[in-house]
Amino acid sequence: MSASLTFQTTGRIVMGPGALAKIGEEARRLGAKRILVVTDPGLVKTGIVDTLENLLTKAKLHFSRFADVEADPSYETAVKASLSVKAFKADAIIGIGGGSAQDVAKVASILATNTGEVSSYFGIDMVPRPGLQLILVPTTAGTGSEVTPIAILSDHHEKLKKGIVSPHLFPATAILDPELTLGLPPQVTAATGMDALIHAVEAYTSRNANSLTDLLALQAVRLVHGAIRTAFANGANLQARSDMLEGSLLAGMAFANAGVTAVHAFAYPIGAEFHIPHGVANSIMLIPVMEFNMLGNLPKFAVLAEVLGENTAGLSQRDAAIKAVAALRTLSGDLQVSAKLSAFGVRDEHIPDLAKGVMKVTRLLANNPRVLKLEDAEAIYRQVL
Repeated sequence: MSASLTFQTTGRIVMGPGALAKIGEEARRLGAKRILVVTDPGLVKTGIVDTLENLLTKAKLHFSRFADVEADPSYETAVKASLSVKAFKADAIIGIGGGSAQDVAKVASILATNTGEVSSYFGIDMVPRPGLQLILVPTTAGTGSEVTPIAILSDHHEKLKKGIVSPHLFPATAILDPELTLGLPPQVTAATGMDALIHAVEAYTSRNANSLTDLLALQAVRLVHGAIRTAFANGANLQARSDMLEGSLLAGMAFANAGVTAVHAFAYPIGAEFHIPHGVANSIMLIPVMEFNMLGNLPKFAVLAEVLGENTAGLSQRDAAIKAVAALRTLSGDLQVSAKLSAFGVRDEHIPDLAKGVMKVTRLLANNPRVLKLEDAEAIYRQVL
């Protein structure tokens, strides 16, 4: 280790089949008495939110529900959630759902204790004070939001996704119960699972990677890559679901500290303007960005090929790195993830503005293993048009 490093993550993690049953106990441990449950309408329909709230009732905790979180949530939604916090006089928040619900819960928690507009918190370390006590419960194996200090919101005016990055966004507790993911449809399993895998790949190849994040990222790749096809094809397989959720967790820990790179920078503009689901947007951009990036760190891309199960014996680092790209292309095909932007209405005339949007995501491009120029961004988008 040639330089000092900083590593941070969620302070308490409760994980395993049936872990949701501990929600009341964990809330009481934090001293919570009045809890706002932040979620989305789709999850409400599954009955999972009712199950959680029944557990809170048994623990004799008061609660209210904010269930208006949409996919790719706007900062206006986070403000509405924060108003619900204040109206109910909540002293704690539970965010349950995918990354969108968790991110809205995070932002609502800091808006409850800080003054100022949401826009003043976009960027790194812009949040002055800690938020309310926060428990996050992921119901997809994808974002890793339960162990990251990041919340992503859509700015529909600028057609961009923007990030708030602050240690005050770490929840007090994360509860990971793979049984909550058993009902995920194959397409959601594929998109969210690819998101988790991409988190791990990008954390491993980030310029800010270190020995700790490398360990987490590579194990995340092993777990997710080893389980995602089974989870996609047989969603009731609890072991595959458990491995996926653990892999997503480890990937989240890795990229929370090492950062993600250009795949996400490319995904943000197309997600914000064309409402492409985040995991799908990442999956579409993965292959061309990896092909561009691999020259920036051939040794690591060669290692990825081995971890992805490719036989690299006797190959040069470049040839091994190419095998890593090929393995992920095959995986995307097996999972039937869309590979073309045109399927979502993107046309060639959109590309110059989208590429300019990529170049604005400087927080992520700073981590990229290869310097990216505007003309590179346009060419990469055109590869998957």
